[in-house]
Amino acid sequence: MELHACATPKTIMAKDIIIKGARVNNLKNIDLTIPRDKLTVLTGLSGSGKSSLAFDTLYAEGHRRFVESLSSYARMFLGQMDKPDVDSIEGLSPAISIDQKTTSKNPRSTVGTVTEIYDYLRLLYARCGVPHCPVCGKEIRQQTVDTIIDHIQSLPEGERMMILAPVVRAQKGVHEKVFTDARRSGYSRVRVDGSLYDLSETITLDKNLKHTVEIVIDRVINRPDSRTRIGDSVETAVNLTDGLVRVVTMPREGDEQEFDYSLKYACEEHGISFGELEPRMFSFNAPSGACPRCSGLGALTRVSEKKLMPDKSLSLREGGIACNGFKTMEEDGWGGPLFAAVLSEFGVDLDTPIAEYSPEALHALLHGTGRRAYEVVRYFDRVEHRQKVDFPGVFATIERRMRMGMGSHEYYDAFYDDAPCPRCKGARLSDEMLAVTVGGLNIHEVCSLSVKELLAFVEGLTLTPEEETIAREIRKEIRARKRAEKGVAK
Repeated sequence: MELHACATPKTIMAKDIIIKGARVNNLKNIDLTIPRDKLTVLTGLSGSGKSSLAFDTLYAEGHRRFVESLSSYARMFLGQMDKPDVDSIEGLSPAISIDQKTTSKNPRSTVGTVTEIYDYLRLLYARCGVPHCPVCGKEIRQQTVDTIIDHIQSLPEGERMMILAPVVRAQKGVHEKVFTDARRSGYSRVRVDGSLYDLSETITLDKNLKHTVEIVIDRVINRPDSRTRIGDSVETAVNLTDGLVRVVTMPREGDEQEFDYSLKYACEEHGISFGELEPRMFSFNAPSGACPRCSGLGALTRVSEKKLMPDKSLSLREGGIACNGFKTMEEDGWGGPLFAAVLSEFGVDLDTPIAEYSPEALHALLHGTGRRAYEVVRYFDRVEHRQKVDFPGVFATIERRMRMGMGSHEYYDAFYDDAPCPRCKGARLSDEMLAVTVGGLNIHEVCSLSVKELLAFVEGLTLTPEEETIAREIRKEIRARKRAEKGVAK
């Protein structure tokens, strides 16, 4: 076996990994010293024992030590790890890894979730977090019934609205008792998952799905003389839900608007409310915490401008767009005249190199021009045909082809790439949860720290006596796991 870049030095340093008597697979009683904190390369012929040393010996022992550092409860779910066939290994830290599989990609697994550190961080933020308004950044204060009523009455006069009590929020079950109790209390309507139901009818729900049930407390028109009625309805709602109330507008035209209020925390200026913070609200795997744009993945698969237009020195007529259907701009088709009409508004044409487009022209080409209609003229058998069409843009056209199966899925997939979510910027969580801080940092910023920096952050937290009582055990568990990762846990 040939081992390069890992020869045994004459003097054994304190930070070396010392292997004695390794006999895993093809290894024949190997003794070896490898320097820590340096890049070490194992090379050799096939079957010489490279993988046996790196994975079946070093990693296997490091992972076994990591499992032993966990609580007995956690070890119940991980099983017993066998010790590799080796006399001794010194200087090796506990280790974990996340397998990279080609058949099943799960972007939701991270080192923080595997080690349970993220679970304790979620608990820390739920119990000691300071909410801020995601718009203005101000610390959010508790609301009162009067401030809720004032905000409701600040809506346009004459606005029709429903005042709802969200008694069930994203919970599995059929919730028959909730409907029965509401009916006995004299209420006549409920809203379930956004749809209105009369309590006199039978409401059947899938017990395996999560549902949101809101009792309709009142339907009222916003007028100056409605304050007393609105106040009574708000008080009824908060009594049923331990401080929560939802208001849904019912315009004759346009879309409904929903406003959530809480006696817990809210920004009076922007009307953004927080309910009681819970650990699940800081999970990117839960709907209550995940970024609504990327569903907690932190990235979106979108058409790549670079892959679509690899050579911007070309014009559209020369094939500047590499995807089928855009490579040629025929004058007697619909495509060429439509693109020409759009581009003419920005002072360019089908023969202008894409690199010379203004930012506005390039944006229009890729993302469309909205509902603007263009008159396209086409000649077929010397007969003129006119049609008004809009221009959705190249990106939307390719995405539509993908959805409708127009052509090979593999072909169009070659023009796609992953890009950070434009809303959460890769943080995975909703705006509201990213606005909750502990020690001046939100949970994503803490997860971005190195192991050493996280330990310093946890140790340096300044908490009130009440928060310290709550956080003591949480900090202890985070501290223990981080030390295990650094190799100082026994």
